[in-house]
Amino acid sequence: MGLYIGPSCRLCRREGMKLFLKGIKCETAKCQVERRQRSLAPGMHRWQRSRASEYGVRLREKQKVKRYYGLLERQFMKYFRKAERLKGNTGENLLQLLESRLDNVVYKLNFAPSRKAARQLICHGHVCINGRKNDVSDYIVKIGDKITLKGSEKSTKKVKHQLESNPNFTTQGWLQLDREKPEAIIVALPGRADVQIPVEEQLVVELCSR
Repeated sequence: MGLYIGPSCRLCRREGMKLFLKGIKCETAKCQVERRQRSLAPGMHRWQRSRASEYGVRLREKQKVKRYYGLLERQFMKYFRKAERLKGNTGENLLQLLESRLDNVVYKLNFAPSRKAARQLICHGHVCINGRKNDVSDYIVKIGDKITLKGSEKSTKKVKHQLESNPNFTTQGWLQLDREKPEAIIVALPGRADVQIPVEEQLVVELCSR
């Protein structure tokens, strides 16, 4: 699987907004978007943002979604083609698929401080689905799936420390979390309101359908 290994803050600066790629650091004064003028994109020549064309507007929306969920082009288009085959609105189907990825779910449960950290937690075998170890971060969860941790002290300690570091964290309605064990159950599919990044999915559909 392809993986972006460059600086995360560069992606936020390019989109001109916080994508929360580095967890709690994005909410502090160390955030690059806060420290630099929002109008400045990365680059040694301080390239200034200009009025984008219609294609440029749609491209930025697609890039924003890709970077928010940590996907590369081929991975993103795989989800888009799958969303096209489903009934209903293609844009909402696409966002629902991306929200249902296991790495996103682990992040939304506050088992990890960021999606990147959630992927590492999964790939190292700390997460189980319905009692079986699952090290595939792009696994699409379904209603009734039970997410637990591998029965080891290291796995439990790591996640409990993360939960205790943010006691005011609240899960979304489609997730049912038991902080004590810790474990969670998928009680519904994520809806459009559960997507926390401001995105116009119809523009993404218009670009990818060309």
